[in-house]
Amino acid sequence: MHIFYTPQIIDGQCSLSEEESKHCVRVLRLAQGDKVTLIDGVGGFYIAEIADPNPKHCTISVIEKTENYGQRPYRVSIAIAPTKNIDRTEWFVEKAVEMGIDEITMLICQRSERRSVNMERIEKIVLSAMKQSIKAFRPTLNAPTAFADFVTAKRSGQKLIAHCMETERVSLKSMVGTENEYTILIGPEGDFSPEEVDLAVKNGYHCVHLGPSRLRTETAGVAACHTINLLKQE
Repeated sequence: MHIFYTPQIIDGQCSLSEEESKHCVRVLRLAQGDKVTLIDGVGGFYIAEIADPNPKHCTISVIEKTENYGQRPYRVSIAIAPTKNIDRTEWFVEKAVEMGIDEITMLICQRSERRSVNMERIEKIVLSAMKQSIKAFRPTLNAPTAFADFVTAKRSGQKLIAHCMETERVSLKSMVGTENEYTILIGPEGDFSPEEVDLAVKNGYHCVHLGPSRLRTETAGVAACHTINLLKQE
């Protein structure tokens, strides 16, 4: 069945957004009585049917609801420096949502080559990836945040920074244990500066590596997301 995102479902009824309605009625040519699935971004997964196939505000009636659909017993947060080629950052966002992520922050660092991001476009990529991978929970997407502001903010759980400097680091794998919250920082193409690493360490972050290969920013983000999910699922 086709899947749609709608955050407001009241008393078993909802109307799709104009964009989703147009896609449902004009593009997919779904009609009254056709079955669809819905996700609401807060864990609700619904089996529903089309009540009124209006291309501007398609009305849907819920048949069955599942709460906390696909909920994981742990949280993954990645703060990542946007890449100069924004397509690479968008690719990371898409893949991270598909694999399972709870929070994404665009991290502005000393060596960042990009300091602004079209967050509206990133949000659309998040929603598309949610529907494609059938995720009922919508990840938190934070606007670009200065490195110092992020690392000095209070955060619980395991806090990690991945960098390429020849200093003492441990594998990410070794740091994934019984904790249920993980925050990992991924730097820009030129890596974090020594001052940034020092500031992170002073604020409780542990230095990690992602293996022997030197990875692109977006590849490192995906590798970190996959590693944490894989180990926690085991």
